[in-house]
Amino acid sequence: MTRPATTVEPTAGPDDARAALHRLRTEVAKAVVGQDAVVTGLVIALLCRGHVLLEGVPGVAKTLLVRTVATALDLDSKRVQFTPDLMPGDVTGSLIFDPRTAAFTFREGPVFTNLLLADEINRTPPKTQSALLEVMEERQVSVEGARRLLPDPFIVAATQNPVEYEGTYPLPEAQLDRFLLKLTVPLPNRDEELGVLRAHHAGFDPRDLGAAGVRPVAGAADLAAARESVGRVHVAEPVLGYIVDLCRATRTAPALELGASPRGATGLLSTAKAWAWLAGRDHVTPDDVKATARPTLRHRLRLRPEVELDGVDMVLDTVLATVPTPR
Repeated sequence: MTRPATTVEPTAGPDDARAALHRLRTEVAKAVVGQDAVVTGLVIALLCRGHVLLEGVPGVAKTLLVRTVATALDLDSKRVQFTPDLMPGDVTGSLIFDPRTAAFTFREGPVFTNLLLADEINRTPPKTQSALLEVMEERQVSVEGARRLLPDPFIVAATQNPVEYEGTYPLPEAQLDRFLLKLTVPLPNRDEELGVLRAHHAGFDPRDLGAAGVRPVAGAADLAAARESVGRVHVAEPVLGYIVDLCRATRTAPALELGASPRGATGLLSTAKAWAWLAGRDHVTPDDVKATARPTLRHRLRLRPEVELDGVDMVLDTVLATVPTPR
């Protein structure tokens, strides 16, 4: 049976929706210390219907962060641990033969959720990676000619370990470009790490978010109202030109073999509008574009081998510093 996409009528006003999404940061902090920037990035991805690549060393609470955001937004969440033997049907679902009815029935895979955590996506072979990335783009699963739409909202938060590459299948540039944002999950500073230890010493159990006091502070109606408002955010022609100039500058930067694609430019437009709306403005400024340029573009660029030690963010900083900012 085909599962229809979930449609939610926006019942909350834009100001109420914005206030609810701002409360999300406080709610997530009950379980995850720090990481405010990553929480904001996940909210922007939900507002833009985009997907997120999370990169951080093991043990920085990437999984806990995604689960907590889903709980605070009252969204369904599932997790898939990507391994070398994972098959596409393990992710999307497959037809199962029922001997009692002598018929095949479709068993939904974990992609039928609102927030899917694809843990260590680069540990599975390209065939399974491609199956997930097709679902991300089409937001549907097709089996035997039948289309099964995914729920709405639906985003993928995929994780990568940046320090261990043995036995991995790195995502090629064409597939990385499917992600709206690449967010770096940093190690906590000393005070934040002390906060983590104090919480665990007091009995915090990361498997029981309810006991930690995490409660839904926003829902699908707030997201629907917020998306509608983000769509109405005004972008002046000079700011549109600034976004195009930034992306074109990455294509001619001496340090880069591959610059941002037009999809990167449209992604930067979307994230800048969401950033401006969260800040309480009805128009995008050049500063909004600068604030979202790094997470929106960093994974779409490929450095030349001789400058890999500089890092892509440093190259982006140079581009941002050289492209004239509209007044």
